[in-house]
Amino acid sequence: MSRLNTIRKQTGAAFTLKKGDFLKVIDPEGQQVSDMVLFNKDDIREKISNGKTMDFEESILLTKGNFLWSNRSHKMMEILEDTNGRNDFLLAPCSPATFQIMYNNHEPHPSCFENLLINLEPFGVRPDDIPTAFNIFMNVQFDAKGKLSVEPPTSKAGDYVLFKAEIDLIVGLTACSAEDSNNHSFKPIQYQIIERTK
Repeated sequence: MSRLNTIRKQTGAAFTLKKGDFLKVIDPEGQQVSDMVLFNKDDIREKISNGKTMDFEESILLTKGNFLWSNRSHKMMEILEDTNGRNDFLLAPCSPATFQIMYNNHEPHPSCFENLLINLEPFGVRPDDIPTAFNIFMNVQFDAKGKLSVEPPTSKAGDYVLFKAEIDLIVGLTACSAEDSNNHSFKPIQYQIIERTK
């Protein structure tokens, strides 16, 4: 197993995965969301799609046994294990506009969008390329009329999600910066890349 990598609070990381590799994303302290985006390593125009995923998986609540799909209708990852079981694929990565519009905060503020972009730029990813993220550990609820609310994550210290890459991937990962998403306390996220056995 590879070494444990730590993403400091309100920051991000980007890296590649080979087809068949495993990615373990861990919430070391509990109640911390991690935004994840995926791109085809050979053509970044192919990227993770919440719409295609929810179409093909016939669910908005994605967990163990589900696949994450691309905008070209290809499987990108399989969720093999999920000890928390609550993730979100509805809401976009928090951005400067998020804090201005939703929080009425016009001061500089770290955001998942910026952290993804900073780390993915070396792979050729531009701002308009960043899709809706798969928000690991995020607890989004909705009422009978469809109104959304962001509640504290239900993840506890040590909870994790284990993914398997279905194609060669570029992965962007964050320790989310939005107050409501993380019960108003920012913490790190950890991850391990476990290479496929020959």
